[in-house]
Amino acid sequence: MKIKVTVWNEYRHEKRSEHIAKIYPEGIHGAISSYLKQFDYIEVKTATLDEPFHGLTDEVLDNTDVLIWWGHIAHNEVSDEIVEKIYNKVLCGMGLIVLHSGHNSKIFKKLMGTSCSLKWREIGEKERIWVVEPGHPIAEGIDEYFELEHEEMYGERFDIPQPDTLVFLGWFQGGEVFRSGCCYHRGLGKVFYFQPGHETYPIFHNDKILRIIKNAVEWARPVKKIETVQCYHIKEPLEEVKRAE
Repeated sequence: MKIKVTVWNEYRHEKRSEHIAKIYPEGIHGAISSYLKQFDYIEVKTATLDEPFHGLTDEVLDNTDVLIWWGHIAHNEVSDEIVEKIYNKVLCGMGLIVLHSGHNSKIFKKLMGTSCSLKWREIGEKERIWVVEPGHPIAEGIDEYFELEHEEMYGERFDIPQPDTLVFLGWFQGGEVFRSGCCYHRGLGKVFYFQPGHETYPIFHNDKILRIIKNAVEWARPVKKIETVQCYHIKEPLEEVKRAE
């Protein structure tokens, strides 16, 4: 059965900056979706902020196994109603992959329950990304480390809950380190945060970055989906119980 993926992008920078538009002529969502479409077991659609319902109608969400999220300058424009729907979908089994500045998105902060704040610096320094959990499925096909020639620095402390699994650790040329690849379970859903992806660099044309995103899609696909999360009243026990007098 195919994995149904929706790639969501704020899609503001590409419209406003000629430099960024040259890097991503079809948008960041276009670069990611074009790569994923190479795999016949992945079915891909895209959605952007300025579409009705941000492109995330009930029909789209009902037919999404894994949602990929990139946002930066318009987090507050995302509808609280849509965020609540995504949140419930994750609890019911949908996977979520949050990229780069999506750490500050409403949906990621809601799922983490923390501020998700961090340190940052944008001078185009080198990042070396270390694989600290080489046996994890998201790290499949990735060497011990790889380097990005230019990236925005993200530094600790990153105000997130302790990850279920830390897969990648980033080191920056200026000396900082960062938890770059973090896995969580929320309800029946899986969440992966992946730090690389500043819009002014061709990060989403990098083969290793795209391989990791594809691996994360496979990891985050639902094992089980349910319609809603609720508390069930079980009247009868499985075993015979001597009732209290």
